[in-house]
Amino acid sequence: MNQEFNLRQQGLPAEMQMLLNTYPRSTWEAHPGFREKTKNWLGAHNMFRQLGGIIRSETERFLDKSRSVDDFSARIAHYGDMMVRNLHGHHSWEDYAYFPELAAADPRFEAGLEILEKDHHELDVVLESFARSANRVIQLSELDEKQAYEESGSLHHIAKTIEAFLERHLGDEEELAVPIILHHRLRG
Repeated sequence: MNQEFNLRQQGLPAEMQMLLNTYPRSTWEAHPGFREKTKNWLGAHNMFRQLGGIIRSETERFLDKSRSVDDFSARIAHYGDMMVRNLHGHHSWEDYAYFPELAAADPRFEAGLEILEKDHHELDVVLESFARSANRVIQLSELDEKQAYEESGSLHHIAKTIEAFLERHLGDEEELAVPIILHHRLRG
């Protein structure tokens, strides 16, 4: 059975993207305020996108029988753990250190902050579901390969949900935060 999640489908409202018009994504790297800390933050986001894609594609390889059950369970354990642990740590750091800094620098961040914090909460729900499903598939891979295969359909649904959610959420987060960072020359 595929679980449905309560995830935001729309991007950020136009009024929250006002600075993005002044600092479009295509100009970020050339801006003198685009520093190493911001590059590292965006690099972490790219890593999360890649991990989401790896988990989805590994599940597809198992489902199309081009990946053995042992290889699949080892890869899902490795990449899944990496994604879940690092996303929790990253979002905790954003919620308690990074986002308050941006909100203090620019009141325009406050409106978007509520949306991003709700996203973080919903992502926690999805990651918990992913961890339960992945652990079940990993356990079944040692007990009953056929049942592990059958359960992987639900895991695939969750993996696709995570991948799509990360693409939208991280893009929104970047397009809200980076223009504020550049405008106020933060994170130097």
